Amino acid sequence: MERDGQQLSARPALETEGLRFLHVTVGSLLATYGWYIVFSCILLYVVFQKLSTRLRALRQRQLDRAAAAVEPDVVVKRQEALAAARLKMQEELNAQVEKHKEKLRQLEEQKRRQKIEMWDSMQEGKSYKGNVRKPPEEDSAGPSTSSVLPKRKSDRKPLRGGGYNPLSGEGGGACSWRPGRRGPSAGG
Repeated sequence: MERDGQQLSARPALETEGLRFLHVTVGSLLATYGWYIVFSCILLYVVFQKLSTRLRALRQRQLDRAAAAVEPDVVVKRQEALAAARLKMQEELNAQVEKHKEKLRQLEEQKRRQKIEMWDSMQEGKSYKGNVRKPPEEDSAGPSTSSVLPKRKSDRKPLRGGGYNPLSGEGGGACSWRPGRRGPSAGG
């Protein structure tokens, strides 16, 4: 019986010593790395949530594909709708190309007319530049005059003031050129 008593009394001491050892090691581990453990648990939770939603969406897509593959009518309707959309877009593109070609034809015709008018005016001895600049309303309004009044230069704004001359050396202020010093260079 004494042995039983010794074993009973010895056992709680071992358990308390084991608990104390566990408490010290776990406590020091949490004291040292506690925040890292908390943040890593939060990060794992967020990653797990993201992955689980993606996996659900992937499974749903696979189920939808399997259902679409089973129903050939849906596939045929989808392909017909796609072909109709492509045909509509192609028709719109063809219409735009035709409009562009018509514009190019009109421009070519207009250039051809201008060249013919220039040739005719040159044959008559008139200046062809004056005829090109005239709008078509003036041609049909009355008798045409061969002289066209040039635009007056006084209407234009001058680029610089009247007194400025970059070659005179005046009025430049601090911006003037001076020759360099004579003699050996300062470098060694």
